[in-house]
Amino acid sequence: MSAARDWADLLRVSALCTAPGDALAGAAAAGLRPGGCTALAAGASMCLYGAGMALNDWADREEDAVDRPHRPLPSGRITSGQALAAAVALTAAGVGLALAAGRPAGLTAATLAGTAWAYDLRLKHTPAGPAAMAATRALDLLLGAIATTGSPAHAGRRGPAVRRALLPAAALGAHTLSVTAVSRTETRGGAPGTALVALGATAVISVLVARGPASSTAGTSRALARSGLAGVYAATAGVPLLHAALNPSPPLSQRAVSGGIRAVIPLQAALTARSGPLTAAALLTALAPVARRLARKVSPT
Repeated sequence: MSAARDWADLLRVSALCTAPGDALAGAAAAGLRPGGCTALAAGASMCLYGAGMALNDWADREEDAVDRPHRPLPSGRITSGQALAAAVALTAAGVGLALAAGRPAGLTAATLAGTAWAYDLRLKHTPAGPAAMAATRALDLLLGAIATTGSPAHAGRRGPAVRRALLPAAALGAHTLSVTAVSRTETRGGAPGTALVALGATAVISVLVARGPASSTAGTSRALARSGLAGVYAATAGVPLLHAALNPSPPLSQRAVSGGIRAVIPLQAALTARSGPLTAAALLTALAPVARRLARKVSPT
């Protein structure tokens, strides 16, 4: 296996496709058009996501030696020192990119990074683990909203923008919470009750997203796009969760987690279609087949 493939495996490049959509969804949720500062937030999100994956494998290297000996660290393809150095460098790069969009964005990124490091090093195997992971996703969407207000065209709109983005951030966080809860036992066989609760959460989120903002005066095209993308999200996350609830074996539990990761993209697209440019929602939708093809080569979990 090539060095590039080893690093792609460590950084979960197939799941990395879910990171930039948080910035676009955040800008859309805030009612702002994406710009250069949104692009900086997307770059920061990708760096911080990669950092979290590298740190995750560094922290879990002994556990993975038993449960996942094929992973880059236990297999010896990447050293633990290299993984930790990558986590530090990518964290610094992510915070730096966000800071280029303004101090508030930099502070948000630093909070996000701190939460991710706390999750990987301390909270993952505690009851607070799923909530911490959910917080990182919610903060990532808020980072997109806050960074976009760093543009001169949106100066002075930070407060209203953040308030408008809170509910979409909560929806993305709730999805992440449910997927993380299922992932905690995926290698040993999941708990049917956990998968069933996650399935219920998916249904609620899809209905709320499909309805759109209370103040929306969108036409038929936006409503159809929003509803269609919410349906794709529900199917992508819900079908494997149903299978895992009926038969919580390790393979089906792992498929449910993978499905939950893939479902982030249509959820981001649906959130973007609620109040943002439909072209941005279409761009996010185009990432889904890319992520699917990459997942055939590199596992997202």
